[in-house]
Amino acid sequence: MEEVEQGLLMQPWAWLQLAENSVLAKAYITKHGYALLVSDLQQVWHEQVDVGAVSQRAKELNKRLTAPPEAFLCHLEALLRPLLKNAAPPSEATFSCERVAETLTLRVRSQISGLPFYWNFHCILASPSLVSQHLIRPLMGMSLALQCQVRELATLLHMKDAELQDYRESGATLSRDRLKTEPFEDQSFLEQFMAEKLPEACSVGNGRPFVTNLQSLYVAVTKQEIQMERKHQGTGDPHTSSSTSPQGADSHLPNHPEEPVSAPCLSVPETETTGASGSMPRPRLSKAKRKKPTGLFN
Repeated sequence: MEEVEQGLLMQPWAWLQLAENSVLAKAYITKHGYALLVSDLQQVWHEQVDVGAVSQRAKELNKRLTAPPEAFLCHLEALLRPLLKNAAPPSEATFSCERVAETLTLRVRSQISGLPFYWNFHCILASPSLVSQHLIRPLMGMSLALQCQVRELATLLHMKDAELQDYRESGATLSRDRLKTEPFEDQSFLEQFMAEKLPEACSVGNGRPFVTNLQSLYVAVTKQEIQMERKHQGTGDPHTSSSTSPQGADSHLPNHPEEPVSAPCLSVPETETTGASGSMPRPRLSKAKRKKPTGLFN
């Protein structure tokens, strides 16, 4: 199951609208099993099963279908893939979820070669270490990355102001007055942003803005943490197990952070085969001198 555990970390979150419920979800499916995370922004649920458990559950839910577990996994991957990429699922497929106490069941209804196919994902509450690995640590990393980006942009604006000042002192003038801008001031910009833009900017809602706008950054941050973990393991850093991985020595991080590999579709005996599823150098200006910018959010 190590491959499944590793692959799940690299997957972006998707926003799912299931009947009256909307949730965030991510999944990773291979021929060896699958792992699934679901959250309603209040709780996080998780299920991870190997190929043996898939075979047993397939027999219980689909008595009329005879196929190796890899074929069922392939069919599940084909059903979930469009849903997790914000596309329409196959027309014959339906999804619903049910919460009872601390469990969540995601039900799938579909068809294989004209015969009904049923699957239930039985999710339990995720452990604190799993929540940290997939949400807390990536979100902290994303916040730091965005803060660094703001500082770099502020530095660039100060450089542009210095360049414009040099042009003005050299006698250059604007051809259109409406293009004139005031020098960028970090503190005044921050105060204005906090007063006017913050309420809208941090509106989480049902999680859809996070999924729509930030998943490329989420994947980049998780990939960076995995690469740092591999580097520390390669150098034998004794602090790696506790500092970079929330699951400590029991966690499994991918050796090759890459896109998920779909499970191969195998034949289904007695029915039919399933469907496939640095910092920027500052210019030397002769006249404009300024203090080194401090950046935002210092």
